Amino acid sequence: MTGSDARGFAHEPVMISECMQLLNLHSGDCAADFTVGGGGHSAAMARLVSPGGTLVAMDRDTDAIGAAGRRLAEFSENVDVKLLHCDFSSSRKALLESLGQRAHGLDGALFDLGVSSYQLDGPRGFSFLRDEPLDMRMDRSQGRTAADLVADATNDELFTILRDFGEERFASAIARKIVERRQTARISRTSQLAEAVMAAVPRSAWPKDKHVATRTFQAVRIAVNEELAHIEAGLNIAIDLLRPGGRLVVISFQSLEDRIVKQRLLAGAGRAPSPPGRSPAAMLPRDDVAVLSILTKKPMEASASEVASNPRSRSARLRAAEKL
Repeated sequence: MTGSDARGFAHEPVMISECMQLLNLHSGDCAADFTVGGGGHSAAMARLVSPGGTLVAMDRDTDAIGAAGRRLAEFSENVDVKLLHCDFSSSRKALLESLGQRAHGLDGALFDLGVSSYQLDGPRGFSFLRDEPLDMRMDRSQGRTAADLVADATNDELFTILRDFGEERFASAIARKIVERRQTARISRTSQLAEAVMAAVPRSAWPKDKHVATRTFQAVRIAVNEELAHIEAGLNIAIDLLRPGGRLVVISFQSLEDRIVKQRLLAGAGRAPSPPGRSPAAMLPRDDVAVLSILTKKPMEASASEVASNPRSRSARLRAAEKL
């Protein structure tokens, strides 16, 4: 993607060539991008299904839908492009209303999980690098903000969020510090949350390769947007709606996401035991009859050249499967 949109829509999509190769789309196919973002992956998918194909581009972020609409307008003569504002959990209803019975014949489905580059770069409160309102909602039309969560959650609830969604070693100390500081003033800005984390974690324990507040911001963001539950729902819907031979491609950026994707694909292949502990994937059922063939024995990673040109791809993990 080119340009210099200040909101970050200019960021290149991650592992685009690998995604398109694995999706294996052709002219006339029907494909769905469940996380359209700025439209980079969707544009590549549109080229593959043109002419005569259908592309459904979905996102829970209305700003993303607007940006994608502008990006995908060039394909309108040759591709039936449908833009849907929905989250993963409501995507089945949205797809059925938009495609009718054809929704049960998707040839390809793509997920690019986590927070997008433009969300990180925009004034949403996702990043600790700037002082801005502590929002973190991917869909700003609904739900409580990160500031609301930090203000209302009990100490135990904060500890659980930080431990389970951030895998934060100092979850207990950070939760206590947040509760302590909010008694004096509402934590309503990113700088206040970052400062609370820095005050809670001993300086000698700060990571050398990332900001000490990284895991806390990840945990709060996941909790605010209920991301892991939505991922499970979205994967189930996509797998159900794929036609035999249709392909599912998923890019994740952190271990919790990737664990859910891995377990769901294994479950679909009839090979997944229930994972132990508090894993968000622990409740995923194993399919009695295999419905998937896994195409990636191990997650694919971005090439060194892509990482050099697109730092977001550094942590990307790509998994894919084909519907039987």
